[in-house]
Amino acid sequence: MCRQCNYTIHAAQHHLGWDNAIPPVQTVAPGSTIRFACMEASGGQLNLSSTADDIATLDFGRINPVNGPIHVDGAEPGDALKITLVDFAPQAQDGQGWGWTANIPGFGLLADQFPDPALTLWRYDATTLAPALWGSHGRVGLKPFAGTIGVALAEPGTHSIVPPRRTGGNLDIRDLSRGAELYLPVEVAGALFSVGDTHAAQGDGEVCGTAIESPMDVTLTLDLVKGANLAMPRFTTPGPVTPHLDAKGYEVTTGIGPDLMTGARQAVEQMVDLLCARHGMPAVEAYMLVSTCGDLRISEIVDMPNWVVSFYFPRSVFE
Repeated sequence: MCRQCNYTIHAAQHHLGWDNAIPPVQTVAPGSTIRFACMEASGGQLNLSSTADDIATLDFGRINPVNGPIHVDGAEPGDALKITLVDFAPQAQDGQGWGWTANIPGFGLLADQFPDPALTLWRYDATTLAPALWGSHGRVGLKPFAGTIGVALAEPGTHSIVPPRRTGGNLDIRDLSRGAELYLPVEVAGALFSVGDTHAAQGDGEVCGTAIESPMDVTLTLDLVKGANLAMPRFTTPGPVTPHLDAKGYEVTTGIGPDLMTGARQAVEQMVDLLCARHGMPAVEAYMLVSTCGDLRISEIVDMPNWVVSFYFPRSVFE
């Protein structure tokens, strides 16, 4: 329970897709602190009893529900909405936090190589957020955040929740975690803010298309910056962004060539191959694992005609 919250937005107070005609579920003053009881990305279709067969029957019309929208008094086009991320509290089941990672056919960076559904279920300590167990000897460091966080677009009509947009949305930026401050460009009166799609952990790139998708209560504060005239979202972090992964260093693979997307695919493919050879895991399991904790980085983009994309996998997972 959030003792310092001005409002609570419950799981039932959610919507699917961005539409500035959706009535707000709450109107708040700038400076208000709000608790959102967010569902995981399947919208309740998956649970700890689910199997890979359930991935094949997912209703994508229910994917990525977001709580809201919230009307912020005084917000006008041209302003920025400042979101201070106060806390992320996993919703415990049988005393534990839980989540899922899936390979969804047709989705993900290497979708052409992994056509079959697969599912990994996670359990973790919701209080300590100790690294979550992967199989019998792997551990993934946790860093909760909201994958989808944004405000309404000026254009009328319903817009898909899946792609990120200039007003935020499905950003999947794992550094938008506790203590971060996010600034979003306001395009409609009241901003119409929503949040959801909470994750317990994710690597930069979310390469298989899913992270550790986990239901959480999100506490945040909404403020206004008048006349900011942002073109795109920006954010600040309260400190280092990878202390939960850095301790043992990284294994790194690369992709080099004239196309960044091809380079990204090459770097991930090689990491999947490396983990399969070293740890004897099936390729689809390695693919899902690296999506939760490995980081895609552009290492070099100036020495034409070839660019370097690197994929960093934390050695702490297996050491």
